[in-house]
Amino acid sequence: MKITVLGRYGPYPAPGGNCSGYLLEGSETRVMLDCGNGTFSALQKIIDFCELDAIILSHLHMDHMADCFISRYAMETAIALEKRNEPLRIYAPEDSQMYPLLEYKNAVELLPLDSCLKLSLKEFEFGFLPTVHSKPCFAVKVSHGESTLVYSADTEYFDGLIDFAEGCDLFLCEANYISEDLFLGRKNHLASFQAALIARKAGVKRLILTHLHPKNSLSVTLSEAEKEFPAAELAEEGMAIFI
Repeated sequence: MKITVLGRYGPYPAPGGNCSGYLLEGSETRVMLDCGNGTFSALQKIIDFCELDAIILSHLHMDHMADCFISRYAMETAIALEKRNEPLRIYAPEDSQMYPLLEYKNAVELLPLDSCLKLSLKEFEFGFLPTVHSKPCFAVKVSHGESTLVYSADTEYFDGLIDFAEGCDLFLCEANYISEDLFLGRKNHLASFQAALIARKAGVKRLILTHLHPKNSLSVTLSEAEKEFPAAELAEEGMAIFI
């Protein structure tokens, strides 16, 4: 499985950067995991968007879904030009306000996510875990043969994420905060040291920190994580990871 970081920021991008989005590629499968602003453009540097099998949205905050709205126009055009013969499947948690807005003509097939869903997309298997966030949100486990990716999505610290990530090859975990943010009482996200603590307790093979806040120093974000998980890394837009 190849994972490409299309965007690493939240809740807004740094200059020249993109919000959350990742491309998963197998031998015959192309899936976007989240689709924040800027990521659909970044996707097209790697593959033809007509090859995209699905978009899976962890939750319906704009920094994770904004580019879904313009991807629909691309799919509509591709279908009209007979470059694509089916709508784009978008899987998302049902949200009374935002969920129905994702539908668009014949360009999108909208499908609900829930924690009981076991989703198969060609050679990929997906599992989901509700997280602690201000909107319904799911961490995502992706299995491809013997390789496993776990994506935290947005969440506060909770022990269930340790079990969910146990032993995975790659833990792609949000680190929107540094310790100072927690001291100030901010909620709904992890500090980088908490992400690293989860990684250590879960015995993951590799930790990459993402969903970085532009206001925070990258060096502080990384150094706080390294105290718990010395091999912690920061996501870089365009980086490709093979597991």
